[in-house]
Amino acid sequence: MGALLDSLRDRIPGGRIVADPDVISAYAHDEAQWAPYGTPAALVRAGSTEDVRAVVTVCAGLGVPIVPRGAGTGLSGGANALDGCVLLSLEAMDEIVEIDPVERLAVVQPGVVNDALRLACAEHGLWYPPDPASSPWSTIGGNVATNAGGICCVKYGVTRDYVLSVQAVVGRGEVVRLGRRTAKGVAGYDLCGLMVGSEGTLGVITEVTVRLRGARAPERTVVGYFDDLRTAGEAVSAVIAAGIVPSALELVDRHCLRAVDAWRNMGLSADANVLLLGRGDLPGEAGEAEADAMARLFKEAGATWSARSEDEAEAEALFTARRLAYPALERLGPVLTEDVCVPRALVPEMLARIEAAAVEHDTHIANIAHAGDGNLHPLIIAPAGDDAARERAQRAFDRIVADAIALGGTVTGEHGVGLLKRRGLHDELEPEVIALHHAVKAALDPAGVFNPGKVFGDPA
Repeated sequence: MGALLDSLRDRIPGGRIVADPDVISAYAHDEAQWAPYGTPAALVRAGSTEDVRAVVTVCAGLGVPIVPRGAGTGLSGGANALDGCVLLSLEAMDEIVEIDPVERLAVVQPGVVNDALRLACAEHGLWYPPDPASSPWSTIGGNVATNAGGICCVKYGVTRDYVLSVQAVVGRGEVVRLGRRTAKGVAGYDLCGLMVGSEGTLGVITEVTVRLRGARAPERTVVGYFDDLRTAGEAVSAVIAAGIVPSALELVDRHCLRAVDAWRNMGLSADANVLLLGRGDLPGEAGEAEADAMARLFKEAGATWSARSEDEAEAEALFTARRLAYPALERLGPVLTEDVCVPRALVPEMLARIEAAAVEHDTHIANIAHAGDGNLHPLIIAPAGDDAARERAQRAFDRIVADAIALGGTVTGEHGVGLLKRRGLHDELEPEVIALHHAVKAALDPAGVFNPGKVFGDPA
């Protein structure tokens, strides 16, 4: 450790290197419940690409693991410390370098908060669509590392669809630019795309260029109340089958509604067991017809009540409740968050299987979902200090992962693999495909120091 700290201090300005264990402990893990984490050797709060390059050069030379992290809002353990590692915090690299209204792009450092970028773009009449529920706190670097999605991704796609290029530190300290600023370009392999969703295992991203959209038309909100999850799932399938592409289609169940009511007294759980929130942003008469069609499809699928919301404040409150569901449930006890994705037509079946897993394992499971693209977020709750309940919750977690794979789905739609989904990833991918990933890792990380053990580590 002495050689490591001396080498870092020789290359990085004073004050950026932290060895105080009390300070470091606050950075040692993300928000994933029950994901293991170790004791770091040091924390570096990088202020520039040169700081990152110095850390990578030193660590590669000494064989010391590097664990990059942003705001720590991840839910899979991807930013959790390893024993003896250097935690590399990028939160101080928070400059919006450029917004180009003509080319419709922005250049940002990885520590820029998602909502801060969106607000800055709005000043130019532009819009950055990816909007994870953690957008008020999560950073663009973390969003890129996990290929984050969000509420509007059913129509507008996920982070990967907006990343034009990245600057990254790879290998033994080489600084590279991957991708391009042009609207089109197919020269060489898509190494930029490879970095998106790599969870810090291939290098450290120090700058991101993202494409932007023009400001969109005002949205119309449709609300449906349902008695049960399967019926709400049938409504989702009906909307998709009708060819409607909503700008949002979100599901919130009774457990989440009650938790939000208990916290914020919004009065939602008195009216519905399951709330389905649809939005559309087509302009003019087409938008009117789209909203009316969604309301009708909700009703035909079995909604006890459905209607367009004519009150913008009310509509925003409903989507606020959707975003508050996770922190509201956290007040009840530790929450193990799932993130499976299945074909959209199979959303009703997957929701039924999640309910069956809750019964089979005697576990409290709440549900929120980006239902329009098949991305479900079962929230598995176990009382603090109850080891038996925790074991049942983990078995339910594994059952849900297995069911998603059995239905032709995937173990993660947007949260990443990190530590929690490694076994599921090996179940989902063929051994030959796993081997390809290891070959890519070896090529870009010859010293084996970038977030080792995450994603494709030993799933045992």
